[in-house]
Amino acid sequence: MHDAVEVIVAKRDGAALSDSQIDWVVDAYTRGDVAHEQMSALAMAILLNGMDSREVARWTAAMIASGVRMDFSSLSRPTADKHSTGGVGDKITLPLAPLVAACGVAVPQLSGRGLGHTGGTLDKLESIAGWRADLTDAEMMAQLESVGAVVCAAGGGLAPADKKLYALRDVTGTVEAIPLIASSIMSKKIAEGTGALVLDVKVGTGAFMKDLDRARELAEVMVGLGTDHGVRTVALLTDMSTPLGRTAGNALEVAESVEVLAGGGPADVVELTLALAREMLAGAGVTDVDPAEKLGGGSAMDAWRAMVAAQDGDPDAPLPVAREQHVVTAEADGVLTRLDAMAVGLAAWRLGAGRERQGEPVQAGAGVEWHARPGDTVRAGEPLMTLHTDEPARFERALASLEGGYDVAPAGTAYEPTPLVLDRIG
Repeated sequence: MHDAVEVIVAKRDGAALSDSQIDWVVDAYTRGDVAHEQMSALAMAILLNGMDSREVARWTAAMIASGVRMDFSSLSRPTADKHSTGGVGDKITLPLAPLVAACGVAVPQLSGRGLGHTGGTLDKLESIAGWRADLTDAEMMAQLESVGAVVCAAGGGLAPADKKLYALRDVTGTVEAIPLIASSIMSKKIAEGTGALVLDVKVGTGAFMKDLDRARELAEVMVGLGTDHGVRTVALLTDMSTPLGRTAGNALEVAESVEVLAGGGPADVVELTLALAREMLAGAGVTDVDPAEKLGGGSAMDAWRAMVAAQDGDPDAPLPVAREQHVVTAEADGVLTRLDAMAVGLAAWRLGAGRERQGEPVQAGAGVEWHARPGDTVRAGEPLMTLHTDEPARFERALASLEGGYDVAPAGTAYEPTPLVLDRIG
């Protein structure tokens, strides 16, 4: 039998925790027998002293064991899922899930809500009239069989240990610990029961991981965890120094996603959607379908409409539009050489697209639209960005977050784009 202080002291002093210590402390914390302040101390010790691969694997397994593990083996098609570590304008799930479904692979995408400057997939979809995030397991299975894709809220039964620990890390300065990030993401994704998993690990100013080496370390740990638990897992490291696409916000990003599904949309969103789709299909063993043809041919759009309608959404309803707009114009002629993802994400958040505390409402129409991307020529007085909100008092703080967030260099300045996909692991 163990006690909390013994486990905290072991990790505080740099020791590796035993399997039984890990099993006990995760279970006891989930049941409420280990106090929050004790788990806070342990989380800080893990942040400072790390965990070896055995410890992380055991910690992840203990978190999976705290709840149920879903089983999709009864479905008539293989399953694959994608997880993004979060970025600005990262609407990829919206076109990706129906696209992969149109290629014959079922996508059970259990998503979350946004907190801080990165938007939540459920918040985006809730800007569609009637759409609901909460499904029963039976509804989810039926939709996966009939439509092939579902994006919904995770039930409380999946890795309940993670739900408690996630909230605690947020308020104790321990979010950055790689063992805790990796086990948090992977316990939920493994418990979700998907056969293949593709991780989109963002790197750059607008990402949680600013540094390529740390992002690669996180990706390697997560790929190892997935593989050890029988899930075919790969990770793409992708650039998040510039925001994705042309919009950050809820309804704004839905509109852009529908453009992609119609065969148009911004080139970077299309590129990343196709890169992730190909990895998901390969992981599920489907290699004879080209997802690019499904985007152009309309079957991905059909899957989107069916997916939205199955969750009581109206795919034809007009999307909400913010009541107020403010245009930011270019001050000089030249070339846009930088558009900082963090600055744009903060502006969208301050306009009302995101929330400061869990449970707060978000504005469906709020956000930022940018009319130029790095490498584009801009003209003095022409629109660079349009800010959208229902509350004009929010413009001032949003504009403050954009100050210094973009650079316009003299015309003729050479611009060297960063590749979108930086590396592949797995």
